Amino acid sequence: MTRHHIDIETLADFDHLVAHRETLSGVTMQSIDLRARTAELQRVSVLGALFLGCELAPGVSADLQSRGALVFPEIPAVPFDPYRTEPYSAAELYDAPTYAASFDARVYAWSRSQQQSPSIIGSIATALHDHAITESLGEALAAVPVRRRVGVMGGHGAVRGSDAYADAAHLGRGLARAGYTVFTGGGPGAMEAANLGAWLAPHEDDALPQALEILATAPTFEPDINAWANAAAAVRAQWPRTDDTVRSVGIPTWFYGHEPPNQFASVIAKYFANPLREATLLERCQGGIIYLAGAAGTVSEVFMDACENYYAASENTAPMVLVGREQWNSTLPAWPLLTALAAGRDMQAHLQLVDSTDDAIAYLLGASHA
Repeated sequence: MTRHHIDIETLADFDHLVAHRETLSGVTMQSIDLRARTAELQRVSVLGALFLGCELAPGVSADLQSRGALVFPEIPAVPFDPYRTEPYSAAELYDAPTYAASFDARVYAWSRSQQQSPSIIGSIATALHDHAITESLGEALAAVPVRRRVGVMGGHGAVRGSDAYADAAHLGRGLARAGYTVFTGGGPGAMEAANLGAWLAPHEDDALPQALEILATAPTFEPDINAWANAAAAVRAQWPRTDDTVRSVGIPTWFYGHEPPNQFASVIAKYFANPLREATLLERCQGGIIYLAGAAGTVSEVFMDACENYYAASENTAPMVLVGREQWNSTLPAWPLLTALAAGRDMQAHLQLVDSTDDAIAYLLGASHA
């Protein structure tokens, strides 16, 4: 018999649950302050219950464990919540007047110290954090149809004010307006541009060119990361999020923490482990991936995706759309190798090389109705 599992992430949900049942078996309580709920915890059976990072009154943890609960305590001396219950927001990552004082920068500094002097506690904390991010990302995407999740991969070298940046922004807006949720690696450059376009999708058409002008005043995060971040914050303030629709997702990593995350994703799932982050990003893009010009990182993503499609069952093969014939035939000639790999396999029908981002959108729309 399969037992239904329940996740409880708020005190109100906990109160509702214990008011209607005598057991917490099969229930996970995550990052809840339960210090004032000792009597309720003593009243119910906790055999098989799981407590992740909950605040408990003195002595309660030992009591819960003695009655069959599994208790993961708070982890001291880390600047983040390993058991967090939701993805990040731009406001949370950029929570200080200067980037150097922000939550994002503090966590990156801590992660660098862990690389230099690794600790078991730090390793456990980051692993728990990344697990929690994966779980919360799944919950955030619950209402998004899997075939409407489309990735946009491209390099961080597409600076604000460039044609490449503007093209990526128009692509993100076009995809969002066509009903897709846009996934990126969550960083600067083409990733930021695609998230920006999706962010502005519900606003008037002239919002995008105006936003591009504002952002072009701080083309890159070097040498002045504060000017770069402040320009993005000004755009978000002028064209705020209009509803709870998940128009785009950014999946950055503290492994490349010298590159700050962009502020335009509706949902930001930031990881410590870059391989897990890469796998998560590719796994979530069941509707296909569009590849813009990039360098080593983008090429790596092309062939990680190709490997998955090469071995995938026919129904799980997703479109791969490469934009720019010269880019992918000559500059970085991935296209000839891709077509050679795909010959005679299901993935062959899902490969497309196009001239423009408009062509990429048109191809995906056609493929979705094929």
